[in-house]
Amino acid sequence: MTDAPDSPGRPRRQAGAAAAFDVAVIGAGAAGMMCAAVAGQRGRRVVLIDHARRLAEKIRISGGGRCNFTNREVGPANFVSANPQFSRSALSGYSPQDFIGLVRRHGIAWHEKHRGQLFCDDSSEQIIEMLRQECNAGQVAWRMPCEVRGILQEPEGYALDTSAGAIRATRLVIATGGMAIPQLGATDFGLKIARQFGLKVIEPRPALVPLTFDAAQWAPFAGLSGMAMEARVRTGGKKSGGDFLEDLLFTHRGLSGPGILQISSYWQPGEPITLDLAPGQSLEADLLAAKQGGRQQVATALGALWPRRLADAWLPAMAGQLPPDFGATRLADAPDRALRALAAGIHGWAITPNGTAGYKKAEVMRGGVDTAGLNQKSMEARAVPGLHFIGETVDVTGWLGGYNFQWAWASGVACGKAV
Repeated sequence: MTDAPDSPGRPRRQAGAAAAFDVAVIGAGAAGMMCAAVAGQRGRRVVLIDHARRLAEKIRISGGGRCNFTNREVGPANFVSANPQFSRSALSGYSPQDFIGLVRRHGIAWHEKHRGQLFCDDSSEQIIEMLRQECNAGQVAWRMPCEVRGILQEPEGYALDTSAGAIRATRLVIATGGMAIPQLGATDFGLKIARQFGLKVIEPRPALVPLTFDAAQWAPFAGLSGMAMEARVRTGGKKSGGDFLEDLLFTHRGLSGPGILQISSYWQPGEPITLDLAPGQSLEADLLAAKQGGRQQVATALGALWPRRLADAWLPAMAGQLPPDFGATRLADAPDRALRALAAGIHGWAITPNGTAGYKKAEVMRGGVDTAGLNQKSMEARAVPGLHFIGETVDVTGWLGGYNFQWAWASGVACGKAV
């Protein structure tokens, strides 16, 4: 989509005069379109503004092009935030079942993958078109592509200086998302507006992102690039940490895959992550049992219990923690203590990332507008009447698996009803 025309029934701008609306929504992504559609269908005069030439690119690429649009089970526990309970009101007000009902009304076929993740059968384009139709049903006016050059607060609301002309609105909604995937046009616009109006911002950083390691530290494992396996990944304490049983993927620079993306939202720089690379097994018991009368080498025995490719890389990498040339030792001659240490290292591998793959590889941004400054029912800034923040711009970051979209829908609906 290129320029989106003004919807029928809306007054056209007059030369030299500011176009007047009840609500201006900046950001035509998931949250922004949902908010605009709800407000428009409730009788508000709404304008939806976006700087991009193509509508909703992040929706388009999500879920491998099929859009993981929600998850069957969603609650505050599925979100990372300075105050995870902030999301409760919006999520209870608009549930996954509500969005599924909308999808069904538009005749979009969908299916469920593991752990409650819901995807379109066909294409994410269907979700984009559904949202556009919902906006048109609310006679939402479009300004796209349109650059917002400045925002001023006035007694009657907000004045916007845009590349499409002056716009005035009683209420202003910021739905510009976070900084993840800048190649699609993501920016820190929403955070700048929050700071302009004196709102606190929780430090943003990449989330749902691969983790990287020091090159020398990772050298023994770089050759495993492309290998995937199930693992339990943990970091942090009981209250603020994460613990996931998911697949992980070895890369030439570090670790990726669902388990790593999940834990990246909880990982703090300088802290280790701990991985159980044989979940559900007891390698100690298995190795000690195989030792009885075993003629094979330790490396051979481990390769029979664990991926051989990983076993071949693991034993040399752990040389400093095991007896010399331990992999070539006959299993029957291996000390029990050394076998226990080998198993413990596999079940509790602690390794410290040196960073992440950055916003270019991140699916979302963690952090954002501090929820302490927002009303959880309306998403309105407590200290700035008429200014609302929704979606990823807010310090509410969902797990992998459709949770971030559900937050977009729910916060958009809550705000759309409030304005």
